[in-house]
Amino acid sequence: MRWLFNLSFRHKIPLWTSFLISFSIFVVGAALMTRAYEDMKRAVVISADNLGHTLANTVAPTLLHDDVWRAFEIVRSPIRGESARTPVQVDAVVVLGRESKVFVSSHPDTLPMLSEAAALGADWRRLSERLSTPGDEKWPLVLEPEDSSYLYLVLPITDKDAHLGHLVLRYAKSVFHPWFIDTLWQGLGLGLLVLAVLIPINWYWGSRMATPLVDLAQRMGMMLEKVPEPLPPDMYPYDDELGQLFQAYDRMVLALRDKAALESEVVRSERLAAIGQLTAGIAHEINNPLAGLITVIDTLKLHRDLDPRVLRSLELIDRGLMQIRDTVAALLVQTKVQARPLNQHDLEDIHTLIQPEIGKRRIRLDWSATMPVELPAPASLVRQILINLLLNAVQAARDGGHVSLWLGRKDDSESCLSIVVRNDGALLGAEQLAHLFEPFASTRAGGHGLGLWVTYQIVTQLDGHIDARNVGGQVEFVVNLPLGDTPCSTASA
Repeated sequence: MRWLFNLSFRHKIPLWTSFLISFSIFVVGAALMTRAYEDMKRAVVISADNLGHTLANTVAPTLLHDDVWRAFEIVRSPIRGESARTPVQVDAVVVLGRESKVFVSSHPDTLPMLSEAAALGADWRRLSERLSTPGDEKWPLVLEPEDSSYLYLVLPITDKDAHLGHLVLRYAKSVFHPWFIDTLWQGLGLGLLVLAVLIPINWYWGSRMATPLVDLAQRMGMMLEKVPEPLPPDMYPYDDELGQLFQAYDRMVLALRDKAALESEVVRSERLAAIGQLTAGIAHEINNPLAGLITVIDTLKLHRDLDPRVLRSLELIDRGLMQIRDTVAALLVQTKVQARPLNQHDLEDIHTLIQPEIGKRRIRLDWSATMPVELPAPASLVRQILINLLLNAVQAARDGGHVSLWLGRKDDSESCLSIVVRNDGALLGAEQLAHLFEPFASTRAGGHGLGLWVTYQIVTQLDGHIDARNVGGQVEFVVNLPLGDTPCSTASA
């Protein structure tokens, strides 16, 4: 039986309600059937009382004169066809004398004259015992013996207050059956009609109430794994107790989301603080030898007899060292870094620096960079952004795959520089996209997850915007940077 209580509310509520409706209709129907039976019996008693008084008054003189034949004609008259005046046909009429002997009966073959009433059967024996017991009887006396198929109505026969005997009318209970069956069919039809109307309404409202409860239980079961979604507002748009429960659940979900966002921000802040302390220490150790290296390069460049190839290499090293210095400064100082403008030499340096990695992976590189001689953007920081994004794309692309770079003014705007880097490696999932620019959130095995975080920090320092997405089966990174002090639309294209 326990399994019935373990059913889902979407089944349990309609089933229990349907059972209660059916049970209620059955109880009401049984009560109506009982009432109908009593009403039928009362109608028979009233009809029998009228007939009995008529017969008692008519048969009394025959008892006084001992006129058996006349009495027989009188008691036989209702049996021969006068039933039109009564709702049902009387089964037998018997006149009992004062000694409870049969004076005359309508059926002398089964109820012979001068027989003792007690000898005619169990019903007559109970009737005889009742009549022989003194008491204040209310006439007519109605007897319905147990396990009997007959109903008896008894009236006294008197003449001028002299008691002469009793008139007994016997009715077969089977006369009730047509009335009872007709009433039963009417009640059954009405009950089925009520069920046909109420049960579909019950199933609709039961499902209407249970479906949100089932959905609520499923969502609450997921709370240990993640913060669930709020319930749809049109699922149960009422303000009763269930509606208040669902509204409380939605408020709880919103509070949990705010709590999760706050916890995530706290964790992120703690990470950034730890990384900031670590970066500050590393920057201090980097800046000391870096200053010496920059001094050495500057000293070497003062020699006029240097080979052009050596001088070109020194300039490449010098720009690389300046990039390291500016990148470290951008990570440590929450202000814009003042640096030289971006030029074609910087793009050539980047193209040269990534060639070994491209050749090792047999990557096809599509390079499209449209720009004037110089752009008012900090060269070192833009170089770092390009190197990080290109190396990340090369490492993410499949062997023999494809990487592309597009650099130019966004929508031909004079105030916005746009960088688009694509690769044909594995697409990023929703969880990866959500944490892509967080420290230590690497998308590949063996990665430390700091390259994209450093890129994000630099773009933020420059008041720009960086975004990542899956486009046409490829992974695309878009960076929009303002040129100089002129603001631009930093939303990704």
